[in-house]
Amino acid sequence: MKFSSQEEYGLRCLLRIARQGRKASLTIPEISEAEGLSSFYVAKLMRILRRAGLVKSARGQIGGYSLSRPPDQIAVGEALTALGGRLFESDFCSDHTGIEKACTSVVDCSLRSLWQAVQNVVDQVLSKTTLTDLLRNEQDMTSLITPLVQITNGTPKSSEVSPPASFEARSSDPSD
Repeated sequence: MKFSSQEEYGLRCLLRIARQGRKASLTIPEISEAEGLSSFYVAKLMRILRRAGLVKSARGQIGGYSLSRPPDQIAVGEALTALGGRLFESDFCSDHTGIEKACTSVVDCSLRSLWQAVQNVVDQVLSKTTLTDLLRNEQDMTSLITPLVQITNGTPKSSEVSPPASFEARSSDPSD
């Protein structure tokens, strides 16, 4: 499994904007310089993020890009989906049939079960992690994320996937 550079750099651009605060905005050249990316590439990423409703743009002297919502209301999973999609999509099997018209394991596929389970765990973590969470330092972020998936005897058990206390408050919010 690999995340694309588009997903990585897109998230970095979102975090750069989030660090500016609610009222401030950044221009493409400012984001480009701060993140060490070409202006062309930042423009492409910002277009994707704007179309996904994650950022808004303003023209003019005080123009630039700002978040469309507060950072605690933007889930990392939403951003990654906009920037590149999910790891496992429902049409995955039909896209990987080999030389046949249908996958040879279409009826009974243990791989499909594995990829669906991995996607479910990834979705749980990414849907509960917001830009606000990512504004933490690395050590605090590691402490926050680690309890999401507990491993017993080397095997993750779905019954053991539980959010840390800081996520539970957000999960009980009816607007989620």
